Amino acid sequence: MTTAALVMLALAAICFSYRLLRGPLLADRVIALNGLTLVGMATIAAHAAHTGNGAFLPALVALALVGPISNGMIARFIEGRGG
Repeated sequence: MTTAALVMLALAAICFSYRLLRGPLLADRVIALNGLTLVGMATIAAHAAHTGNGAFLPALVALALVGPISNGMIARFIEGRGG
């Protein structure tokens, strides 16, 4: 089951990478980068569940804490430049 989850996460990462490269607006690229971060977090969690090794779970917690702060900073930057 975790193999199927990892395959789906890989497909999601490909889709987010496409949007990151092609997105016409800066906001599209920010959303794609946020999505890639979430996919990475989910991949860490799925790998930890599959192997039973929780060595990278503190990194997952750190990403979960820093993610919303960086999104807020980028949103304020986009708002300040008017688009």
